[in-house]
Amino acid sequence: MLRTIDLRGRTLTPVELREALPRAEVNIDVATERVRPILHRVRHEGARALADLAENFDGVRPPSLRVPVEALTQALQALDPTVRSALEEAIRRARLGHEAQVPKEATTSLGPGAQVRQRWVPVQRVGLYVPGGLAALVSSVVMNVVPAQVAGVGSLAVASPPQKDNDGLPDATILAACALLGVDEVYAAGGAQAIGMFAYGVTTEMNGSNGSNGSNGTAGAAGTPRAVDPANSCPPVDVVTGPGNIYVAAAKRAVLGVVGIDSEAGTTEIAVLADESADPAYVAADLISQAEHDPAAGSVLVTDSPALAEAVAAQIGAQADGAKHAQRIRTALTGAQSGIVLADDLDHAIEVVDAYAAEHLEIHTADAAAVAERIHNAGAIFVGPHSPVPLGDYIAGSNHVLPTGGTARYASGLGVQAYLKSVQVICYDAQGLDDVTDHLVTLAESEDLPAHGRAATLRRER
Repeated sequence: MLRTIDLRGRTLTPVELREALPRAEVNIDVATERVRPILHRVRHEGARALADLAENFDGVRPPSLRVPVEALTQALQALDPTVRSALEEAIRRARLGHEAQVPKEATTSLGPGAQVRQRWVPVQRVGLYVPGGLAALVSSVVMNVVPAQVAGVGSLAVASPPQKDNDGLPDATILAACALLGVDEVYAAGGAQAIGMFAYGVTTEMNGSNGSNGSNGTAGAAGTPRAVDPANSCPPVDVVTGPGNIYVAAAKRAVLGVVGIDSEAGTTEIAVLADESADPAYVAADLISQAEHDPAAGSVLVTDSPALAEAVAAQIGAQADGAKHAQRIRTALTGAQSGIVLADDLDHAIEVVDAYAAEHLEIHTADAAAVAERIHNAGAIFVGPHSPVPLGDYIAGSNHVLPTGGTARYASGLGVQAYLKSVQVICYDAQGLDDVTDHLVTLAESEDLPAHGRAATLRRER
């Protein structure tokens, strides 16, 4: 089912190596061009555009943009107790894992009367995206909300696609998870249009007209503010986070600069680095687990063992046939984004997975912990045969919102830092400034900016 790419005996540059590896055929730049008209409509037509786009893409027109609080309460009351218990444990572990990420403030003394303090300040408002297409990812509620809460963000909004089988509201379990976490601002909006809503804001006046550009109300003829319809309005946010398909990732790229984003967390992917010691049944099961997400999901095995590659391929055939989403899995595993890559040896295999820069990387080798320490590029690394990616998807205490498409070469997974700003606080007294004034003036004059130096010498004179 998986195609084989044999890199043994080939000497490739890093760029050539990346080009030789399996990747989805859909290009993020192409996707970005496709989402621009959607973002334009949301920015200029507001809630009306969101309702039209929901009807077009999700097959249902939501009764309102914002989910009523009563619907959140009812969803939590109706939640299966076993699902609630599992969510509570996932929340507990995620909170512990993310609390460890909170950076400490530090003050550095640079001399008498000269201090620089490093502060960490939460952004004021965030928009959290939770997918709900082929699978309603309730776990993404936990992965978005918990780090934002740990960071101390004061205003959190969640968006998830409306569902035909839930009267145009987002998935009921997603609503229940929001209620469980104390989030009462939830919107029935999905895809690129939800990202646009968060970035630009949506204002609907009580007469039904739509504002734009995040305006929270406009003045009437006599100068009095017009009343805003809260059920069909959403204030803009400072940061947008969350996973999604390639169009969600493309929309996040397009609005970057209007708002901050976490990373381009698009369609999921897994790479497994394995040697002859790996259990082929485990490897096959884990490749299948990510293929189950989406027909465009990527599943890649990198190994220096042709025997293991053959055994994994056989296992995939046997296991996929009995899977609930067999057709989706087959489509993903036979796509251009999936395959088995044969390497010369372990060193070569490590070079290959670093070039691939997987969202999820599993290590199934002898001394897997030592091998994991040699990896530079991965969104998250799962070490050994008992750390499968689904553990991280739900309950490991890590975060499953991770960079995809090779962006793990420079991007990190979602964490507390996504919701924090670093602010430097500089506090010098007269002596502290005087001690460095000559150096300051020298540097200012070297840049032909004498007024910079004058700002310091004026204080010395006085």
